Amino acid sequence: MSEIEQVPPATAETTTLFEKYEIGKLLGCGAFAKVYHARNIENGQSVAVKVINKKKVTATGLAGNVKREISIMSRLRHPNIVKLHEVLATKTKIYFVMEFAKGGELFAKIASKGRFSEDLSRKLFQQLISAVGYCHSLGVFHRDLKPENLLLDDKGNLKVSDFGLSAVKEQIRVDGMLHTLCGTPAYVAPEILAKRGYDGAKVDVWSCGIILFVLVAGYLPFNDPNLMVMYRKIYSGEFKCPRWFSPDLRRFLSRLLDTKPETRITVEEIMQDPWFRKGYKEVKFHEEGVGLGEKVNGEEESKTTDLNAFDIISFFSSGLDLSGLFTDVEGERFVLRESSEKVVEKVEAAAKAEGLVVRKKKEFGVEIETQNGGLVIGVEVYRLLAEVVVVEVKRFGGDELAFDEVWKNKLRPHLCDATTSQQDQTQSHATAVCAE
Repeated sequence: MSEIEQVPPATAETTTLFEKYEIGKLLGCGAFAKVYHARNIENGQSVAVKVINKKKVTATGLAGNVKREISIMSRLRHPNIVKLHEVLATKTKIYFVMEFAKGGELFAKIASKGRFSEDLSRKLFQQLISAVGYCHSLGVFHRDLKPENLLLDDKGNLKVSDFGLSAVKEQIRVDGMLHTLCGTPAYVAPEILAKRGYDGAKVDVWSCGIILFVLVAGYLPFNDPNLMVMYRKIYSGEFKCPRWFSPDLRRFLSRLLDTKPETRITVEEIMQDPWFRKGYKEVKFHEEGVGLGEKVNGEEESKTTDLNAFDIISFFSSGLDLSGLFTDVEGERFVLRESSEKVVEKVEAAAKAEGLVVRKKKEFGVEIETQNGGLVIGVEVYRLLAEVVVVEVKRFGGDELAFDEVWKNKLRPHLCDATTSQQDQTQSHATAVCAE
């Protein structure tokens, strides 16, 4: 990495972010985000702050990527994955406050050092596979593994970062495959180039194989100034190992860089390979929280009725809205001291009494339509606590007067114990939410 540049923080007006973090030097930047070193004023802890421009990600249609990255990073707890401490926001910026990896990018180390010893490469690769295997166990696929997205802490331990292109198992189509074309050309698997469906775990393993080769060789196995020529090399899977590669490593790489995903080595098989297991110490850590789609007491975690901290912020912040997000919602949100079932029951009864058409929507949702079809109102209920819910009401069609007449005057009064409106909860500057 080039010498760190001293620049003003993303907030421009001050070197302090929300009176909590002192913004320092620029660590790196991309098309939509900049990363700064910062210090927690209260405890002196060093952190990295990723500043995302809302307008740019909205304009390029990447708002979903930002939401997914927050949702995923908030649930990952592994010593070899960069930890997300909290998210802050203003009307124009989103701030990821993350663990600071003092050693910087692995890419910079390779660029300056040339190549690593086989033993050191093995140690870093073992940490990488431990993190990737953990992600896969939670149904998370990184899809952009490369040395630029791998950081080192002050002890030289590897940390996986940047989940902006990651996918979750809910994105898998009926054919059992992912289909979004993404990744960095030199690290992308041949099945992605073939533009057919692919297994997220298999493409991550391929990228890990490329990374391992780069660590020990100091250069890419498939490379060419002409992108199409490089793609042909990747698709054919032809590469040459330098003379200093051990026989076991050559054999291992041939399994990692197998162009046929169905026969490519799996994470489980990697962990049993003789080359990999040499000096391997299984990572011990305490898993916090629930993984994506994991089961709690035999039941799958609710995706529609329970809100985590990152959902809650969307209801109570004028700065960061992660549900409707980067667009305005016609309607309202408010909190009730009531069960989800009771709220839906009351809304349905009131709507039917007014002669409105009622349709069930999801588990705790209902769609209400006027007889002439001119106005449709969607009501969804999200559980915060056992007897505390957020009610989200959206208007589809019709004008504001019709919405006020039907919803506010006829239906909403039946939910008379509303305790807190969205407006009352909204803060004037920004909202912080802990991911821990």
